[in-house]
Amino acid sequence: MIGGRRTTVALSSLILVGSSWLGAPAGQADESSRHRDTGVILCTGDSDSTFDPPLTLEARPTHVSVSARYTCTVAPGRNVPATSSLEGVSPSSSCVTLSGARLTEIVQYADGKRSVIAYDDGTTVRVLGVQTVKLTGRVVEGRGMGQAAQRTVPSLADGVPTECLSTGLRGSSGQAQLEVRP
Repeated sequence: MIGGRRTTVALSSLILVGSSWLGAPAGQADESSRHRDTGVILCTGDSDSTFDPPLTLEARPTHVSVSARYTCTVAPGRNVPATSSLEGVSPSSSCVTLSGARLTEIVQYADGKRSVIAYDDGTTVRVLGVQTVKLTGRVVEGRGMGQAAQRTVPSLADGVPTECLSTGLRGSSGQAQLEVRP
């Protein structure tokens, strides 16, 4: 009885493999799957932020401007360079908090596609001179449309942490990670 099951499984497997070969001309199935986007996008790269007015310990409305240079995995084994600009206002930002951020990021991929991401929530954690900002939102246009997006940036302040007590933190730089998932 066990031998009969093995034979049935083996024959079924051969039929499935054979039918997949018949479904596409030679080489075409591999070519189309290699260039098809999976919906999952993972980008990493350098990110530079500026804050106007500079961040202090007092929370206040702040304009945020960011530029980033990414390498993005848009499909298994398929990486493309990308650039990004992010603009918006956080109605209540300081060196230690981020609240109610409304930011838009436009990611331009080297293959001609783009993603427009609307972030509607953000958090900031600052420990020992390292500030980690996490933004969450959705892709509203282009590659990944309708999917959830999360951008995380751990960064060192451009100056010493005492800037928060005096002139304010004017900007920061760090490594950004952008994830877009279904």
